[in-house]
Amino acid sequence: MAAEKPVMLVGIDDSEHSFYALEWALDHFFAPHAPNFPFKLIVVHAKPSPSSAIGLAGPGAAEVLPYVEADLKRIAGRVAENTKHLCISKLVDDITVEVIEGDARNVLCEAVEKHHASVLVLGSHGYGAIKR
Repeated sequence: MAAEKPVMLVGIDDSEHSFYALEWALDHFFAPHAPNFPFKLIVVHAKPSPSSAIGLAGPGAAEVLPYVEADLKRIAGRVAENTKHLCISKLVDDITVEVIEGDARNVLCEAVEKHHASVLVLGSHGYGAIKR
C-alpha cells in the first residue's frame, strides 16, 4: 500500500501575486518531479460574503446584495478556471480547487487543518516590506 502524499495547499485570489505564488510552487515542486509529484495539490479560494464585500452600507444595501453576490461568484469561477489552466499548462492535472465562502484568514486556517497540509503557499499582498 502506497503512503499518502503530503498536501500542499495554495491560497489564491484574483491577484497577480497569488497566481505568481502558484506558478512558483508548480515550477519548483511539481514540474521537476513530473509525473511523480511529491505533493497532493489543493488550491483554495476564499470568496468573501456579499455583506462583508460591501461593508457597512446604509439604506438600499439589500437591493445591491444580489448583484454583489453574482459578481463574487463570477470572480470565484474565473479564479478557479485560471487556476486549472495554469496547472494544466505546467502539466499538473491532479489538482483539487475549492471555493469556500468566508474571510480568507479563517478559510485558509480551516483548510490547512481539514487537509492536514504540510505546506501552505501564499502570495504577497503587495504591501511591501514597510507596511507588513
